[in-house]
Amino acid sequence: MAGRGAGEEHRVATPLELFFDLCFVVAIAQAAAGLHHDLSENHVSHGVTGYLTVFFAIWWAWMNFTWFASAYDCDDGPYRLATFVQIAGALVLAAGVPRAFADGDFTVATYGYVMMRLAGVSQWLRAAGSDPSHRRTALRYAAGVALVQVGWVARLALPERWLLPGFLVLALAELLVPVVAERGAPTGWHPHHIAERYGLFTIIVLGESVLSATIAIQTSLDAGHKATGLVSLAAAGAVIMFSIWWLYFEQPAHELLTSLRRAFLWGYGHYFVFASVAAIGAGLAVSVDHDIHTGHLPAIGVGYAIAVPVAVFLVSVWALHIRLGRPGPLTPAFLVTAALVLGTPFTPIPVHLTALLLAGLVATTVLVSYRETSVQ
Repeated sequence: MAGRGAGEEHRVATPLELFFDLCFVVAIAQAAAGLHHDLSENHVSHGVTGYLTVFFAIWWAWMNFTWFASAYDCDDGPYRLATFVQIAGALVLAAGVPRAFADGDFTVATYGYVMMRLAGVSQWLRAAGSDPSHRRTALRYAAGVALVQVGWVARLALPERWLLPGFLVLALAELLVPVVAERGAPTGWHPHHIAERYGLFTIIVLGESVLSATIAIQTSLDAGHKATGLVSLAAAGAVIMFSIWWLYFEQPAHELLTSLRRAFLWGYGHYFVFASVAAIGAGLAVSVDHDIHTGHLPAIGVGYAIAVPVAVFLVSVWALHIRLGRPGPLTPAFLVTAALVLGTPFTPIPVHLTALLLAGLVATTVLVSYRETSVQ
């Protein structure tokens, strides 16, 4: 398992990586469905906490595989089998998400997560034996990841009041493993490959959000509710999703990954991008429930179910793409739009106004791009 070159030409996502992403959609869909249900039932604190913790497990396992594959993807039999184990772990995690939301029982979800991570440990041990120049780095990863997994299993024995503090401690430990392991001899990740992988996963999460909102509207129509308001809501939701795609892909991401420090900030910061995009789909579904009078969340809460994840997305994209690579007039545009979006729940049509604000931000980015191109 020799390391891949950081400057390798034509480094693109492999069919196995695409299959890996596709299987992770199941877990994302389960997390978004749990958030939708809890918000609609006005269990906001429970839903948000469960969603953020479950999504961390999904995102972190996906991210670690992605960066490892960028450095060491040899695509042989043992590598594929280890990846299949990770995919199986993701499916086990997905199967445990409903129980985690409904009963606070994270046993199945934890076992799925640990299954994914230990398969990753086997990959790092293999890299340690095949790449002498990065042996110490690989062993640090293997030891750190394995140790934290012991902590996740031990967390299952904690009393309920210690579950969230235990999660926070272990999540921090997970985040620190790469920081410590990459010191001295960093692995050779590929900027173009990483940017493509993150972009593809963004598209997949967007697709899940579109599906979530579409199913909610279809279910309402099948139940005999009038189509007029639902069509208007669907149109606004489509504008929101189209705008999110446009704003994320406006900046070539690989140009931003110029150092290990930037790569850490950019890679870690995508937790908020992915989580917010998936949450927008849940928020649109909550809006549908409110319109057909099946939800129990007050109107202002319904507005915030859309406004908060949209604002988080805008601030995240500004921090990761605009501030790092394209400062200037777009900085106030993104931040002002995020602030205005947070004000839409106080209006009668928060989803439609959010769509209008995002469309205006897209128009602003197009205008700025045109002016920059004209100057060059």
